[in-house]
Parts: sequence; C-alpha cells; structure tokens
Amino acid sequence: MTPLLPMYTLGHNFVPAPIHAGGLRYHGAGVVVSQLLKDELIEARAHDQLACFEAGTTFARIEGILPAPETCHALATAFEEAKRCREEGKEETILIHLCGHGHFDLGAYETYLRGELKLHELSEEEIAASLAKLDTPTIG
Repeated sequence: MTPLLPMYTLGHNFVPAPIHAGGLRYHGAGVVVSQLLKDELIEARAHDQLACFEAGTTFARIEGILPAPETCHALATAFEEAKRCREEGKEETILIHLCGHGHFDLGAYETYLRGELKLHELSEEEIAASLAKLDTPTIG
C-alpha cells in the first residue's frame, strides 16, 4: 500500500476518444501538477489536437526539431503567450520543456498534414458522467 495522493481526474473508468494526443490520453493529471494547480502556482490550459500539431509543425519549421505531441501542448501555450505579449507590447521570457522528439509520431504528423486529423472535444455530458462515477472526494 502507498500513501494516497490527490490528483485531478476523470476517474479510472474514463476511456478517452481514439484521438492522437500522444501520451496525454490519460484520465488525470499527475500528482505534482495537481498540487501545483490546487495551490494556484500554475494554471491549466487545454488545446485540441489540431492546435497542438499546428504548433509542432511550426516549431519544426523554425527550429528544425520535430517535437513529440506531448510537447506540442506546451508549444501551443507558448505561442499563445508570445502572441499575447506582442499584442500587449510586453517582453516576457517564455520557457518550455522540450521533453521528446516526434520520430515515433511521424504517422500522426503525416495524418495532420494530409488534413485527416479531426477536431475532438469532450462534451460537458461526458465529463459530468465520468465525474459522477468517482467515489472519492475531489480536491480543490
């Protein structure tokens, strides 16, 4: 037995749609990320898979590094923040962690570039149904 550590989750019974979101097709956020979010030291942002792959291909064209889809979520946020800074006339340092290359995801990039990757969002009903099945209290 281990200590129980709280995390934001949709529950272990949640089954994500068969979309390509890299290793992020999981029912919850990591324990450390959950605690940082609860303590309001970070904010959470969601991006659909099309925005993520767009960010990944943009990064690859600029930097010559094909990022893993997991990293593309961070890149999409970094690009949003850079745009916000430009529009507000601010200079800020934007730091991302490039955690892997996308060589194992070339098929997904190819699908995206052919325009065959579909936009998908969870409905509020799907989220509510998963949360209703949780038998533990939520944090936050």
